[in-house]
Amino acid sequence: MSILTLTDADGRRIPVWQLVLRYALLLAVLGLTVGPFLWQLSTSLKGPGEDIFSSPPKFLPGHPTLDNYTRVAETIPVWDYALNSVKVATANVVTNCVGSALAGYALARMRYRGRRAATLAFILAMLVPVEGIIIAQFTTMRELGLNNTLIGVLLPGSVAAMNVLLMRNAFLNLPHEVEEAAFVDGANVWQRFFWIALPSVRGTLAVVAIFAFMGAWDDFLWPLIVLSDPANFTLTIGLNYLHGTFANDERLVAAGTIIAVLPLIVLFACLQRFFFRGVGEGAVKG
Repeated sequence: MSILTLTDADGRRIPVWQLVLRYALLLAVLGLTVGPFLWQLSTSLKGPGEDIFSSPPKFLPGHPTLDNYTRVAETIPVWDYALNSVKVATANVVTNCVGSALAGYALARMRYRGRRAATLAFILAMLVPVEGIIIAQFTTMRELGLNNTLIGVLLPGSVAAMNVLLMRNAFLNLPHEVEEAAFVDGANVWQRFFWIALPSVRGTLAVVAIFAFMGAWDDFLWPLIVLSDPANFTLTIGLNYLHGTFANDERLVAAGTIIAVLPLIVLFACLQRFFFRGVGEGAVKG
């Protein structure tokens, strides 16, 4: 290896200046994405005596305190809202993993009339903006008597079209020979699905689980429309009270933001090794 060049994983030589440029761009993107979160974390730990609008800004708190988190819990029933969000997000993960796996396997492995049309329908469903169908969703929930319930929050996103296509592509990437051997041995379609296909796409299932949890946990517009009883509010709706009543206290808003983001960080930390493997499993295939 030359002093002025490095070699990548494929054996190709990379000049040092290109490597430095790549890392500089990565650090810039990291600063743009992680910087706001770190600033919110710093703000949430600052006491009432610290100026959070000083110039130049002071990043590290002089006297870190957790009082802002206590004040959030005293201002709104944040843990009740968080429990409602956990219920909706957990149920959303279960319904998306089960529904997407079954639908994806049917689209990828089973042969029946209309399979291509069904795949096209899922693709077209991804192109429809939520705002374009939200009135129809609200009317449907009202006719079903599910307005102002957590089931009404869950039902429209219980199986996402993108997750179905991710599972379809993951199943398409599996070799047919393994399933054919199981078929010769007498395994039916359910046995091939549960014991051969599904264990092979655990990474994509982790991706679906993360996307489903994030989508349900971060959703604001649909719960705001369908819920009216504060006892059923999810965390995103409940935290909105901090912006309205205590708009001048940015410390409370920052503490509420950290409370809302922390479960997502924990979930990704637990599933990250499956996540990166699943990205390859569910890559787009023609």
